[in-house]
Amino acid sequence: MFIMRGSGGIRFALRIHKRNHHSVGIIGAPFWKGQRRDGVEKGPDLIRDAGLVDKLKGQGCLVRDYGNLKFGDVPDDESFGKVQRPRAVGRANKQLADTVHTIKNDGHTCVMLGGDHSMAIGSILGHAASKKDLCVVWVDAHADINTPLTTPTGNIHGQPMSYLIKELHSKIPAIPGFSWIKPCISAQDIVYIGLRDVDPEEHYILKYLGIKSFSMTEVDHLGITRVMEETCDHIFSKVKRPIHLSYDIDALDPSVSPATGTPVVGGLTYREGIYITEQICQTGLLSALDMVEVNPKLGRTEAEVSSTVNTAVDLVLSCFGRVRGGSHAPDYCMPQP
Repeated sequence: MFIMRGSGGIRFALRIHKRNHHSVGIIGAPFWKGQRRDGVEKGPDLIRDAGLVDKLKGQGCLVRDYGNLKFGDVPDDESFGKVQRPRAVGRANKQLADTVHTIKNDGHTCVMLGGDHSMAIGSILGHAASKKDLCVVWVDAHADINTPLTTPTGNIHGQPMSYLIKELHSKIPAIPGFSWIKPCISAQDIVYIGLRDVDPEEHYILKYLGIKSFSMTEVDHLGITRVMEETCDHIFSKVKRPIHLSYDIDALDPSVSPATGTPVVGGLTYREGIYITEQICQTGLLSALDMVEVNPKLGRTEAEVSSTVNTAVDLVLSCFGRVRGGSHAPDYCMPQP
């Protein structure tokens, strides 16, 4: 490969081996009160302890770790109807939104390490405050689009999308702690991948709004390559836009990532999960990433915890240019903040 003749060949060789020093800003959101099981707040530090920062630097990324947000107690946080701990969730997401906005204005691609998936509210709102016309790729076993009026559990980690979508604004009551939240994305801006545990009311919302989604049945039928082709065709149908990738580790099959709060059998394989991040990387348009719902307390063995944490690290690394085979992606695959 190094004996190519002609200037074109030489230029190609240099292009393949050139590194893009991509800038990544990491923020930990160790928050668990969007659901009922503690332990998920340990996710950010476990992912870091597995070598995330050094491995990103080894791929040629410039990394700034903004540390973990600190969330104080919220007294008298009574339920609002079924909705559990709304004031604590609202306040934590406001902190996160402000921090994500700062990270984006500092010029980084933001990586939010959760915590439970309720923190996507603040992550996406903070991102949208800095980057207009976002599109969201939501990789998850669950749609997380219940409203406060349809939720069967009251857990806000099953509701974050409903607060963000403009077409659902009229269906959301005034919730304590949520007055600062203004919807920032449209139904057409969203693609779901990996769905397999969706409530009947969520099925109705997805169909009513015409949201593009790929259940595991469709992943099996089409194959992950076709799924990602159709995803890109949908979100870039008019113009190329910044991507917010919100990745719940429970999108993967529990045989791969068992240490999580709501595992559902029949999920994405490791290979399919990584392929999604590789393809998002190759668009060059990744602008923010959520990696959420790693809960070490729910792993039955150290091996289960390690598998879940290491998979989360691998997914993040693939978003920033790591390719299978132990190398790094060429410069044209590197996302731009």
